[in-house]
Amino acid sequence: MLPLRDTIPSRSAPLVVWLLVLVNALVFAFELSLRDGELEVFIAHFGVVPVRMELSAQGLLAAPLAYLPLFTSVFLHGGWLHVLGNLWVLWIFGDNVEDRMGHGRFLAFYLLCGVLAGAVHVYFSPQSSVPTIGASGAISGVMGAYLVLYPRAKVITLIPILFYPLFVELPAFVFLGVWFASQLLSGTASLVAPEEAGGIAFLAHVGGFVAGLLLHVLFVQRRRG
Repeated sequence: MLPLRDTIPSRSAPLVVWLLVLVNALVFAFELSLRDGELEVFIAHFGVVPVRMELSAQGLLAAPLAYLPLFTSVFLHGGWLHVLGNLWVLWIFGDNVEDRMGHGRFLAFYLLCGVLAGAVHVYFSPQSSVPTIGASGAISGVMGAYLVLYPRAKVITLIPILFYPLFVELPAFVFLGVWFASQLLSGTASLVAPEEAGGIAFLAHVGGFVAGLLLHVLFVQRRRG
């Protein structure tokens, strides 16, 4: 399923969404400028490598910079489809959530969800030496918040059936519920057979989504008339 747009207009300019799209695009452009060997080193340094991290207060206090990739990895992507897909979903759902939180709070919420999503991946794959990158965890948090704030909004969705494009209008709780179920199912399967996950950190998506569901109440402003 590919979301095309939602039916909730934003009431103010989504400045942070625009900023995040710009920053991610610039970082990806920088990645494209690197040679293969340089890019591998760059990703290995700024991506989340679970085997290098110990999720404990003692570890954080002893070497806080070792946890910096939980933040920097949110701005890195592994290819055109990866970056375009993430930024498209952020563009669709982010403006309305930013409306309800305000610019500064939305930015803090987005980054917190991204960090927590990375931490969930580290927790469930502590021996993995494969760098994990992408804004998917943070954007999953935005989707979790959207589910609670706008459950009855309509999402115009493209569902390809063989060679026939089917356009349907789904309630947000249906679209996001199906998406979350697919991520949870894939994430559970990846625990049994990690090689079948194709390098996708599904449980990071799950962690980000749950973080958005639970933590959005700390960032939403009182609703104005």
